[in-house]
Amino acid sequence: MFSVAKPRYSGISAPALKPLFKLTLPPSAAYTIGTLSIGERRVGLVSDAGTFVGERLRGTILPGGADWILVRPDEVVTLDVRAVLETDDKALIAFTYRGLRHGPAAVMERLARGDPVDPSEYYMRIMGSFETAAPRYAWLNRIFAIGTGRRPPTGAVYEVFELA
Repeated sequence: MFSVAKPRYSGISAPALKPLFKLTLPPSAAYTIGTLSIGERRVGLVSDAGTFVGERLRGTILPGGADWILVRPDEVVTLDVRAVLETDDKALIAFTYRGLRHGPAAVMERLARGDPVDPSEYYMRIMGSFETAAPRYAWLNRIFAIGTGRRPPTGAVYEVFELA
């Protein structure tokens, strides 16, 4: 018989989450590159109709960003997004995030058809970082963000949090 040692921590506490913003991305043009050895590659353009709203920053998403989507052979959808956020006071912020979306095959088929699906039926999470030269938002250059997502028929919606 053996015992499992409990991990020891040196007084380091678990990170806290601080609400950052709600990000809404409506559907936009997408291109299917095709099936590669690593999965099916699609590139979705980030629409300029997107918004982000939070207590510390809010604004719109500028055109020109893209989501380099990969549908892996195990049916997990990987997200790789670069977008430019413009705050209401005209600061520009580069937001880069990666994520995963997966669930039971029947649920993912409903999502692909554009049917409404309860987000508790699938997994959709992101992790991201920021770059800005705007002094007011320089604190974003020093944090990571994580988020939970859902994919209603109107596009993607993320609740994004600062990993404090």
